[in-house]
Amino acid sequence: MKLLRTKPVEGAISDTLEPEHRLSKSLGALDLTVFGVGVTIGGGLFVLTGTAAASYAGPAVALSFVLAAVACGLAALCYAEFASAVPVAGSAYTFSYAALGELIAWLIGWDLILEFFVAAAAVAGGWSGYLATALRGTPLQIPTAVANTTDGVMNLPAGLLILALTGVLVAGIKLSSRINQIAVAVKVGAALLFVVVGVFMVKASNLAPFVPSSKPTEGGTGLTQPLIQAMFGVEPAMFGWAGVASGAAVVFFAFIGFDVVATTAEEARDPQRDMPRGIIGSLAICTVLYVAVSLVLTGIQNYARIDPEDAAPLATALVNAGAPALGRIIAVAAAVGITVVVMILLLGQTRVGFAMARDGLLPGFFAKVHPKFRTPYVVTIVVGVAAAVLATFTSITVLAELVNIGTLAAFILVSIAVPVLRANRPDLPRAFRTPFVPLIPILSVVVCAYLMLNLAIETWLRFLVWMLVGFVIYFGYGRRHSRLATATEPVDTGGPPSSSTPG
Repeated sequence: MKLLRTKPVEGAISDTLEPEHRLSKSLGALDLTVFGVGVTIGGGLFVLTGTAAASYAGPAVALSFVLAAVACGLAALCYAEFASAVPVAGSAYTFSYAALGELIAWLIGWDLILEFFVAAAAVAGGWSGYLATALRGTPLQIPTAVANTTDGVMNLPAGLLILALTGVLVAGIKLSSRINQIAVAVKVGAALLFVVVGVFMVKASNLAPFVPSSKPTEGGTGLTQPLIQAMFGVEPAMFGWAGVASGAAVVFFAFIGFDVVATTAEEARDPQRDMPRGIIGSLAICTVLYVAVSLVLTGIQNYARIDPEDAAPLATALVNAGAPALGRIIAVAAAVGITVVVMILLLGQTRVGFAMARDGLLPGFFAKVHPKFRTPYVVTIVVGVAAAVLATFTSITVLAELVNIGTLAAFILVSIAVPVLRANRPDLPRAFRTPFVPLIPILSVVVCAYLMLNLAIETWLRFLVWMLVGFVIYFGYGRRHSRLATATEPVDTGGPPSSSTPG
């Protein structure tokens, strides 16, 4: 039963009042929505749209985005209830600790670590592709050997970006609301520019057939085939309706932003009202943009001619359509905007790691706060270096699929936790209540599980190895050092208590 011990919601909230852990409550509904759009519009829109169209769904990649959005929408309703009832940093980790117990909380926290730091590496890879496109033909052109892992030996720009942003986060320089809004304006402006100008370049012949006929996947056998195909003896295939579903499992990466919004619950002025609006509002705005961009992309360039390894498919499509100047503008805007996404993902990762260390499930030094900058500098440096190495030597497609399976697993556990917490704590104030419980949580679990089954077997194996490592760490360390197990005072975070906000 010790594995199922839960952390009282009141205890989680009281932790946020500790002077050395107190965060500034300065975010409103608009700030949260802009934040959600800012972190969501990134590698998924500017990179994976081309990958999913070329390898899975063709023009029907727009339907893949819709299917992924439905899965996210169901989970978002569950996240919104938790964020309004438990306004504490840590997102799904904190929610699970309150509803499902310590072991599940550990697993989901370990899962979130995978999600955020691998996502940062994947998005940095996409940023590198757009930077290379923007600098091509100039004196600053990036040498092929270090530009990416497809044509060269490493993706050096991606690794250097993460190291630079890690230094910024350690130094305590935070993104102000105005800077975040500027970044969102740049990215959304680039997407709208692509749609508004690109729609006049669309050829109807490129969109037909909208759902290409299914055909055997080249090389899609063994560990590279989706798990659902191996389970039911179906020959590996691409395109068709099965391809639409597989494409949804891949582009799901594009929607992880609202998950990150939940980590800022502790900083919202009125989390009971504003968190649901920020989570659901950002998801709706991004879905419309994704569908519009994917339709225009596959209308400008036939899906069969899109390179699935191209890290800048939107810019490439415009160049091939005879608009190289516009393609360069899109590339520059995407590179600028994606930079902020990488920083926010790294910041979200540090919040989860910090919360786990504060609870004693990770070594206390991970919760140490820099005596001058008041930032969780140890966990920031460790995560930053690991993400930099990953981004330097791994392709974005492999990383994106690994992020997807981790995110979907987190969504499933949060969806299960909603009816559990309803049963265990019916007295808990809930400004927002997920409608049609338990129907919505059940649908969320079913859809997310289906998308997980559409991911490759090798992705499942990588995920299971990661979770196995998590089990070893929990039973070797976390189970004995948990604050719930030892009933000790909060872990030492270093430095004198301060009311200043960690950066």
